[in-house]
Amino acid sequence: MGDWPDPLRRLYGRRKGHPLRATRQSALDAGLPRFQLALPPAGALLDPAALFPAHRPAALWLEIGFGGGEHLAALAAARPDIGFLGCEPFVNGMAGFLMQVAAAGLDNVRVLADDARLLLAALPEASLGRAFLLFPDPWPKSRHHKRRFVQQDSLDLLARALADGAEFRVASDIMDYVAWTLREIQAHSAFRWLADGPDDWHHRPDDWPPSRYEEKALAAGRQPVYLRFQRRPRHGT
Repeated sequence: MGDWPDPLRRLYGRRKGHPLRATRQSALDAGLPRFQLALPPAGALLDPAALFPAHRPAALWLEIGFGGGEHLAALAAARPDIGFLGCEPFVNGMAGFLMQVAAAGLDNVRVLADDARLLLAALPEASLGRAFLLFPDPWPKSRHHKRRFVQQDSLDLLARALADGAEFRVASDIMDYVAWTLREIQAHSAFRWLADGPDDWHHRPDDWPPSRYEEKALAAGRQPVYLRFQRRPRHGT
């Protein structure tokens, strides 16, 4: 992994939960060496084509903090033409996702068990066709709001990596986090909110697979909000 400056690595909370069962540990041991991407030295950029040497994907999509990986695995299975990148520092989540990758025989995924900002900084400009941030930790205490991913500097990194017209999808069942996200992203000049009415954020689009976090929210009586933002054209295009 490259020698990246500390300001880009902002991991909070646990990196590992309960001890992994043998099957999950086996999936982690076998899958991580195969699917984990290596970051280049600081200041250098990844070559997206080199990430998937068996075929050249039509586009690259990124999920930031994929949790248990249900959404990412479902998308990767449905869209073999797309190269999927996933960042998840929580070991248990990574192990669960790699079990799904092995079970489905997926080869169009690459993962990073670290902060997504490191990957965003290493991607070439305008290289991502879509990005996802689904049910992130809301860090509800005011003193912890600085730990939230949606901040202006993180959005700068994301805006640089997204192609013009690319989508950034965000979901949450915590209304304070939804309000924070709308405020921060609408304050950023690179994004516009793709919504004309309540139906545009109250219902998950058909091409947006569910996750266990969404199912937990619905079971608890909380209504998730589904936000879609578009990368505005760069100046001069």
